[in-house]
Amino acid sequence: MRVLLVEDEEKLAALVARGLTERGGVVDSVATGAQALTSARGGEYDVMLLDVMLPDIDGFEVCRRLRAARVWTPILMLTARTAVADRIAGLDSGADDYLAKPFAFQELLARMRALARRGPVPRPVMLDVGDLRMDPAARRVWRGPTELSLSTRELTLLEALMRRRDQVLTREQLLALAWGDHHDVTSNVVDVYVRYLRAKIDRPFGVNTLQTVRGVGYRLTAETS
Repeated sequence: MRVLLVEDEEKLAALVARGLTERGGVVDSVATGAQALTSARGGEYDVMLLDVMLPDIDGFEVCRRLRAARVWTPILMLTARTAVADRIAGLDSGADDYLAKPFAFQELLARMRALARRGPVPRPVMLDVGDLRMDPAARRVWRGPTELSLSTRELTLLEALMRRRDQVLTREQLLALAWGDHHDVTSNVVDVYVRYLRAKIDRPFGVNTLQTVRGVGYRLTAETS
């Protein structure tokens, strides 16, 4: 099995790499998100082990960029963060599985074998809410026939809403899903980006699909009332 290990904790990376090598694996080990992107795009791997908390680009964003570039290597995310919202964010970003630290090495091996057996799985699925459509891999959005220009953060926030259409999401949930590790931001930033999104996906088309649920948060719906 050929493995790309992306982990900035040196001791953990060395332990995992040694354990895999002793079992016949071939391991390429890197410590940053930028190195992960370069290696994953340039090599063929059976499985990628991706830490979430990296020193430059977090694992969620690495995963999103790889899927946007049509790199379908199975990705197992490793993280000390165990909140449900974090696991959801990892899977929504394109990861195939999620393992919390500390973990048993035998469980890691079992999950890796399962992903390697399945192999790369392209994800051409489009998201749609009414006539609003998104290609999550290509990071493109349309309202009807019109393609919209959204920033990276707007795309991430919209994807979280589209994957949970008609569900009311609190500001705290949206922060976890769209901002991940950036704890310095406040829930007020969600309101700001919701305004940005409305100005692009709703207002020019005379609709009201990104709705405020007073005292709770926001929901995206095909209904325009």
